This record gives sequence, structure tokens and C-alpha cells, in this order.
Amino acid sequence: MKKMLDLVVTENNQLNQSYCLIKLTTTDHSPLPEMFPGQFVEVRVDGSSSTYLRRPISVNFVDKAKNELWLLVQAIGDGTRKMCEYNKGDIVNLLLPLGNSFSVPTAKEGQELLLIGGGVGTAPMLYLGASLKEKGFSPKFLLGARSKNDLLQLDDFARYGEVFCTTEDGSYGETGYVTNHSVLKNTRFTSIYTCGPKPMMVAVARYANDHEINCEVSLENMMACGFGVCLCCVEKTSEGNICACTDGPVFNIEKLTWIN
Repeated sequence: MKKMLDLVVTENNQLNQSYCLIKLTTTDHSPLPEMFPGQFVEVRVDGSSSTYLRRPISVNFVDKAKNELWLLVQAIGDGTRKMCEYNKGDIVNLLLPLGNSFSVPTAKEGQELLLIGGGVGTAPMLYLGASLKEKGFSPKFLLGARSKNDLLQLDDFARYGEVFCTTEDGSYGETGYVTNHSVLKNTRFTSIYTCGPKPMMVAVARYANDHEINCEVSLENMMACGFGVCLCCVEKTSEGNICACTDGPVFNIEKLTWIN
């Protein structure tokens, strides 16, 4: 069930020049709504004269012990830059939770799960990995970035599974793109989950299709409203045009037209 809530900022950590990690909790100490990996929130950005619409942000993590929601934000426009200026104690209005979630295999034995994230698309992979670990799986992470400075939350990811990295400049991990990493040659995966720039996700989807691997992608289409009214996030699928915010953002690649 969607809720509109005022949450209070408990921390805002600047991870590098482009990214911040915002942690929020309820103002009255009531439990946060239940959220699942792959879902997102819509943030109302107050105090920005050019930001009229809410900003869609993936659920990065839910710390149930602290009753905190984590949002990984890339400062690329007026709205997200304003968000990265939040201070502890600021009140932020959110619409949440929105969208569907990643699916979890029914059997634990024999499952090799790979979670691939690129850029800010690494955000939903952390909560997904934590949830899979909690259910008894041993996920692996493959994170891609331009350089070492753009790889985020590596210590957090390492709590839930083995972490592999690629950088385009070779400053950390293997050089190149995620689809060129040796882990794909050394391990036969049964499922792949991915989020990131569309060219990366298309390449991952084609790799998965060619190797008959189940694959789910989390789309990063512009989602101005979050509940299927504005039609900004329409995606072409095998079932016609749909709104990524309500029918997604998570889709099995068999439903998309990328690999046809």
C-alpha cells in the first residue's frame, strides 16, 4: 500500500563529488512501511525553484534494526543536488513504496545468483543482496564504474556476498565493462539481476539470453509521478506499451523487446 510520509534525515554522507547516501526514519518512531528489493520512492524536493516534480529514487537498503531507509542519490540536476544538501533533522516528504520487486528463486540448492550494477544502478542491488542472504542464498555482486572513485558501498556489499568489480580505466578490479568480467566465464549462473545504464543492461540481457540464464532488469526510465498518470516512463514490451513505474520497474528480459 502506497503511503505519503514525512521522514526525518538521520544522516547524509557525501560519498564522493557526485553521490550522497541519505538515511531517513519516521518522525514518530513508528515502523517504516514494508519495502521490497527493486521498489522505489518518489521524493518531494522542497526549496528548489526549478524542481516541480518528485524525484524517483531506488530503495538502496532498509535497516530494520534502526528503522532506517537508505537512498543513494547521484547529484545530476537541481533536484538531486538539493537532496544532497539535506542536513540531519531535515524533514523530507516521500511517496512509498512504489513499483514491483525482484523475484526470488524457490529452491536454494544449486542456485548461482549474480547481481550486476553500474553507476547509481548499484543502489537496488544492495538491498536485494541482503534479502537474498537473509533467505539463505549466497549471491555474488558484479559492480561496474568508470573509475575506482565511482565504486560505492563496497564494504556494505561485502557483508552479503563476494564482490567483483570492473572499471573502464582499470584503476580497480578488471579493466572494461561488466559483461567482459572473468566471473562470467568461470561460473555458470542460474539467475542474473541487473540495474544501471540502459546500454549496460541491454548487454547483460543479451548475454543472459545467449546463455539461457534467467534475467531480471530494473529500468531507470524517468518516473515523474510514480503511479502511471504522467506516462513519462512508457516502455515497449511484448505485451504492448506499459508504464515502468506501475508494471515495473523490474522486468524479466523475456517481456522486453531488447533481445528480439
